[in-house]
Amino acid sequence: MTSALNTLLERAVADRDLVQSSLRRVEDQLRHLQQQAQQLGGYRGEYQQRWTAQFTRGSTTEIVQCYRSFMTRLDEAVDQQAAQAAQAAAHAERLRQQLVAAEMRVASVKKLVERRQLEQRRVLAQREQRQADEQAQRMRQPQPGRTEPMPL
Repeated sequence: MTSALNTLLERAVADRDLVQSSLRRVEDQLRHLQQQAQQLGGYRGEYQQRWTAQFTRGSTTEIVQCYRSFMTRLDEAVDQQAAQAAQAAAHAERLRQQLVAAEMRVASVKKLVERRQLEQRRVLAQREQRQADEQAQRMRQPQPGRTEPMPL
């Protein structure tokens, strides 16, 4: 039975390690996406500021339309980047919950293994004590062919 428990423990640890590595990858991806979103938002702000200054000096309708078109695409890119970051954050949170559950499984199986080992040691100690008691009892009993009892 100990072999089955050890196999169960190995499997629980492997599952936990897999979730842990997945979480690390998703957290790295999340940081990258957040950094990209920040850079894109910064670029958007700089672009808007630069062209706002340009528009105060005067511009043609065609340039204003190009600016608005580009700003629309830029806004869409910022929104898309934010959505990807939100998805990654949600995925990371699910993996964190899975990791907590996996850690609990590992701890539970370890506790079960410890209890079984303790029980086996207790049974072994009882068996050894019983054997020692039986051996002491045999030594106290008179042996055939001997007339004097064994001293205690």
